[in-house]
Formats: sequence, structure tokens, C-alpha cells
Amino acid sequence: MHDDEENDRAHLSGSGWFALAVLVGFLVAAVWIAVTQWAAIGVVQMSVFGWIALVGGSLITVAVGGGLMALLFYSSRHNYDR
Repeated sequence: MHDDEENDRAHLSGSGWFALAVLVGFLVAAVWIAVTQWAAIGVVQMSVFGWIALVGGSLITVAVGGGLMALLFYSSRHNYDR
């Protein structure tokens, strides 16, 4: 790759900045909705089994996401996705 091509790819175009602004807006809206809903439900009692299920489900979700990302990077590095 030439230096000129690398510099062109390092900068976002107008549509790239627009897409970034929209995604940041979605993130802000999602965080705002999550915080307001969390405050609205009040105090909820959860059993030990509920906490185990919550933590276990969160860990499995992160593990599956990490595994899929690892497969994505592996296939990209070994040219399987051409």
C-alpha cells in the first residue's frame, strides 16, 4: 500500500461522520432508555439461582461473542473469506 492510499483511508468522509453521529446517537438513546427503565422498576428481589443464571448467561454471551470475533479474525487472516 502506498502512503497516499493509507492517508486516504485514515480520514472519514462526510457520510462516514454522519454514520458515526447516528451510531453515537443510538448509543446515547440506548443508555438513556436503560437507565430510565432500571430506575422505573424499583427494588426487585432475586434469588441466588436468579443471580447464578444472570451471571452465567452474561458470561456465555460474552464467550460466544468473543469466539465469533476470533473466528472472524482467523478467517480474515487466512484468506477464507474471499
